[in-house]
Amino acid sequence: MWKKRIEIKPDAERVIKDTERASRQTFDRAVNLLGYKPRSVVELRTRLMEKEWTNSAIVEEVIQKLEGYGYLNDGQFAKDFAASQLRGKPIGKRVLQQKLAMKKLDKETVAAAIEATFEETPEAEVIERAIAKRLRLKGKPETREDTKKFYDYLLRQGFSYDLVSSKMRELNSREFDEEN
Repeated sequence: MWKKRIEIKPDAERVIKDTERASRQTFDRAVNLLGYKPRSVVELRTRLMEKEWTNSAIVEEVIQKLEGYGYLNDGQFAKDFAASQLRGKPIGKRVLQQKLAMKKLDKETVAAAIEATFEETPEAEVIERAIAKRLRLKGKPETREDTKKFYDYLLRQGFSYDLVSSKMRELNSREFDEEN
């Protein structure tokens, strides 16, 4: 699954004989890459620069054209990506922030996307889904060790320490109420 890294040559080493053809090929490649999956501007720029038959000026021109058509928009990409990650698996803000950062988005875009996503679906709802899923799979924690594993699991999913603590206390008090 690991991709081999292609060395990206500087523009000085690139020889472009037909700029019109290179521009067309670069645009076609960009549309093709975006057809497979949405990408951030930086991701797309990196992928386009892998080919020796283009240069940074042509790539920038293609990116400007795609932004003009509405095919490239980092803000929308980040929001859609964050929402899709939450639909797939209940994760907290910290893990979502890491995943967005891996997409090479700037910090302001990441922060805005996380804020918008958790406005739609509050983190308290997301952690409830995570707790319910864990209880379905593993059952209620019986021992102190099981409780610690449950706690650690929620922290690894990216939920804040305070939120996990309050939800675990709530869970333990529910169990105590059910026993009496």
